[in-house]
Amino acid sequence: MSVDDQSRRQFVKAAAAGMVTASAVTLSAVTAEAYQGNMENALGALRHALVLLRRATPDKGGHKATAVQLIEQAINEVQAGITFAAQHFGD
Repeated sequence: MSVDDQSRRQFVKAAAAGMVTASAVTLSAVTAEAYQGNMENALGALRHALVLLRRATPDKGGHKATAVQLIEQAINEVQAGITFAAQHFGD
C-alpha cells in the first residue's frame, strides 16, 4: 500500500468520523429543541399536585373540589400548549 493510499484511507476515515460527529450534534440539537423541559416539568408537577389533592381528606368547603377541577384544567392547557408547539414549531 502506497503512502497516497494510506493517506487517502486516513482522510476518508477522518471525514466519516467528522460526519458522524456532526450528525450526532445536529440530532442532539433537534432533540433538545423538541423536548419542552419546562412544559413537561410543569405537567409533572401539576399531576403530582392532583394526586396529593385527591389523597387529602374530603370536604374543604368545596375548595378541594374546585382546586382539583382547576388543576385538571391546567393539565389540559399545558398539554394543549405542548401539542400546539409540536404541530407549529416542531418542538
